[in-house]
Amino acid sequence: MKNIRLKMARVEKDLSQEELAKIVGVSRQTIGLIELGKYNPTLSLCIAICKALSRTLDELFWEEDS
Repeated sequence: MKNIRLKMARVEKDLSQEELAKIVGVSRQTIGLIELGKYNPTLSLCIAICKALSRTLDELFWEEDS
């Protein structure tokens, strides 16, 4: 499942995938794969991303019940 909320939050902060990746200490490809839903980040990476984007875990990573 694509992580549209992550991409939207990143764009709202005016950050590229590369810039966010540098802030949280991963590659640009990792951020791209998370946004595409093809990589499950660790809890510590999720927390780092949330801090960088000033969002909560629920806002960015909680999946809605279908």
